[in-house]
Parts: sequence; structure tokens; C-alpha cells
Amino acid sequence: MKVVTFGEIMLRLMPENYLRFVQADKFEATYAGAEANVAVSLANFGNEAVFVSKVPAGEIGQAAVNAVRKYGVNSDYIVRGGNRLGVYFCEKGASQRPSKVIYDRAGSSFACADKDDFDWKEIFKYAEWFHFTGITPALSDSVAGITRIAAQTAKENGLTVSCDLNYRKKLWSNEKAKATMSEILPFVDYCIANEEDMKDVFGIETENNDVTGGNLNKAGYVEAAKELSDMFGLKGVAVTLRESKSANDNDWSAMLYTGGKAYFSRKYSMHIVDRVGGGDSFGGALIHALLKNGEAQYAIDFAVAASCLKHSIQGDFNLVTESEVSGLMKGDSTGRVQR
Repeated sequence: MKVVTFGEIMLRLMPENYLRFVQADKFEATYAGAEANVAVSLANFGNEAVFVSKVPAGEIGQAAVNAVRKYGVNSDYIVRGGNRLGVYFCEKGASQRPSKVIYDRAGSSFACADKDDFDWKEIFKYAEWFHFTGITPALSDSVAGITRIAAQTAKENGLTVSCDLNYRKKLWSNEKAKATMSEILPFVDYCIANEEDMKDVFGIETENNDVTGGNLNKAGYVEAAKELSDMFGLKGVAVTLRESKSANDNDWSAMLYTGGKAYFSRKYSMHIVDRVGGGDSFGGALIHALLKNGEAQYAIDFAVAASCLKHSIQGDFNLVTESEVSGLMKGDSTGRVQR
């Protein structure tokens, strides 16, 4: 299955272990970005994953390309040009101290991309699915316009289109997000969100929920997903349900609303190694499962199990196999040594 994702790949710099930014005298360097993360997941599950982006010419841009290429992602449509690669700094949280992300991506090669950089009709040849996130159009007005063109072209060419709302308050305002995403979501089939995304972008609230206390009102999530689905004529809305006990320990589950019915996954209690990229791993696994099986319950169960495993892996990429996900879905959650 050929799946195309579109977004920015960045250099991720993180202090060792659990050091704070102000303590660190060295940083671990890796490469990541929401849509790149999704592409890696899809490639690991055996799909033809195509990642579309723009990076600067030269060694740093090439290193970013190599980071996805090494996992089997097609990088043929990554454009070279511009002045710099976007950077983000990640400080890993612990106990009651949350993780922290600081962006340094203004004026990046991707943020300055032009619509003529991408030939979408060529890119979408033989593709079945197109995925992007709300982070991408947040980067600049020009990239927002490119994203709209891409989503519309994908829809016109018969692809299924998915979007993870992924609202980032450090990148744009609620008002700008609502205006921009309202122009793009009419071309989307499946939307992924959490309760904060739906509230921040579209003012859709889930009532009587206490995510920190572990008390979730499932009926409220169903109503919120229905409202978002009806607003844009979506085929499905997937809602991740994270119950945060601390920075290290979360409960993790999700719901898929489609065809007027809600499907809930099982809940996993996780001790977290690295939570950044957890939502992207959910999206990649959901796309894979819908393409492979098509059944809503299977899709949401597979997506939650895959993203649960991602929380045990250092870095943004979810480096698990389909068989490992299937094993967890079947109930093998003990973490016993495999010999």
C-alpha cells in the first residue's frame, strides 16, 4: 500500500537522561517530525511509505533524509533548498515535572517552501492514502496553502485523506488554527484528535472529564467526535484518551467514531521511556490497520497497542513490527524476555 505523508523533518536535540536544559553540556541529536514519524511506522509495517518535505542542501539536510531512508521510507520527493533545517529541543520530564519542547524552526527550508516545489499529481500516482497534521499548515501561510492544495488534489485523485489536528499553541493562535483548518478539513476523510485539540481548534468540549484523575466520560467523547464528524462530513474521528498520572506513568486508550458508532480500545497502563511521537505512532498504525483490515474495532485496537509500545522506545520513531503489536493485542503485556 502506498501512503504519502507531508510535513517538516527537524533536528531534535535532547539533554542526556533526565537533565534539564540549564544543566546540559551536551545534547543527543536525532531527526524527527510528525509526518516523518508516521511514515517510519508505515514502512516498518510493510507499506510503501513516501515522505514529502523540503530540507536544505548539504550535510545536515542529507542527514535528515538518511534518518527516514534507513527505515525504508521513500525520500524521492524531498526537495532540497532553503537556508536551514528546523530544530527542536526536548527536555524529558519525570514524576511531576512535565516534558518540555522548545522550537527553533522559524525561517526553515520547509516553512519557506513554495507551491511549485511539489508536483502532487506525480507524487500521488498509485497512492491510496495521504496524511498530514495540523502542525504543517501552522508553520507559514505558504505551507498552509500547499497543504490545502495537496489535500484537495489527493481527494480529487481518489485517495483517502487523514489529518491529525495536533494543535500547537507555540506555533499559531486558536483563531488562526480554526480558520485555516476549516478550509482544509472538507477534503479530509479521517481526523485524529484529543480532547484538547478539539477544544482549542473548534471549541468542541468533552464535558465531565478529569484526565488527571482518571475519570473519563466516554459519552462525552462520542458526542464530541460526532460533532466534529458532522461539521466536516468526515468518515471517521479517532480520539486518543491519555490519562496522565505523572510524566512517567499514563493510562492509554482511544476511540474510533465511524458510521455513527463508537469503538473503544482496551486500556494500557504505561511506564514511559519517551512519549514524544506517541500520537504519531497511533496515526501510522491506524492508517495501516484501516488499509489492511478495514474493520473499525481491529483498527483502533491495533493503533493503541502500537502506540503503547512506542512509549517504551527512545526517540520519535516507533520501531516495532506488526507481529510485536499483534502479540500485545493478544494479551502478552508482561514484558517478559523473548528467547
